[in-house]
Amino acid sequence: MIRPGFLSVAERIELEACVRRQREDHGVARRANAILLLDDGENCSRIAKFLYLDDDTIRGWYRSYRQDGWDALAFDGWKGGQSRMSQVQEAALCTWLEQRFCRSTVEIRAHIRAEYDLDYSNSGCIKLLARLGFEYRKPKPLPRVASAQKQAAFIALYERLMRELPADEAVYFADAAHPEYQTKPAFGWVKVGSNPAVLSTAGRGRVNIHGAVNLETFDTPFVEPTTVDGVSAVQLLSKIEARNPHKRIIHVIWDNAAYHKGPDVRAFLARAACRIHLIQLPPYCPHLNPIERLWAVLHQYVTHNRYYRSQKQFAEAILAFMRETIPQDWKKFRDRVSDNFRVMTHEKFRVLE
Repeated sequence: MIRPGFLSVAERIELEACVRRQREDHGVARRANAILLLDDGENCSRIAKFLYLDDDTIRGWYRSYRQDGWDALAFDGWKGGQSRMSQVQEAALCTWLEQRFCRSTVEIRAHIRAEYDLDYSNSGCIKLLARLGFEYRKPKPLPRVASAQKQAAFIALYERLMRELPADEAVYFADAAHPEYQTKPAFGWVKVGSNPAVLSTAGRGRVNIHGAVNLETFDTPFVEPTTVDGVSAVQLLSKIEARNPHKRIIHVIWDNAAYHKGPDVRAFLARAACRIHLIQLPPYCPHLNPIERLWAVLHQYVTHNRYYRSQKQFAEAILAFMRETIPQDWKKFRDRVSDNFRVMTHEKFRVLE
């Protein structure tokens, strides 16, 4: 820890004059400014942040000043130099890094020390990695998906269906959602230095929604079951039929959940007057169901950065979105809830094991 007040009166006068001189070299003036701030009691991290440097640089200036005085910092003798590692060593390091996922520079610095007998500081290692084309990122969660052939086949089937759809037919996408009574903090723009917070809830209850969406009319029939199962699936299909009395065939596209294929649904489809035609999505393909995007919009409107005093208020907000917000404001977010499908594969990702 660097203790403040290490400068004498004369030393402070000398450094302050350096900072104020109009023709002083910019790099030299910054060093004088950093030493003065350290003497004032500021820490290295805070000074580095405002000078757009790293804190190791500030510490190095302090050590040089304490050991050799202002003369050690009063001229800018920096020159570019060759990397401490040869091109062959850098290429070998890149190969080693690409074969693993290092979460800190500690492991990387230890490897460089062991393999090449070179010691790098934390900041020096970060600069080396940046120069070699590496950045600090976290991996994306990648769900399991169906084969590219099955996805492409479904997309082709859907496009042909929509292209040839008669006026007396309709298409709905269906799925279930289970919004949890829990505050969900989300990113947003705030003033630097502010400390935003949102109250958290104590409960963990859920609201079950079994719903569907027609992308042509944005009709969104839904039911609110205690449990999402075959009974709720039949209730939803019945509501879709009731909302479309003049449609001869209603195509309903949904996933392969067991309750979507159970005895209740099979009995409903066996009726002579049934107008529902089911189309199953390929397994593990929520990206091919636009209602999943509607659930994301629901969370944006209802759960993100919002606190509800009771689960009842939370449930009322969910139902208000389904009953009021969608019919009134669907044009605002219809572009986000679209059938712009694409085949998703793992080939474009480096999958960690």
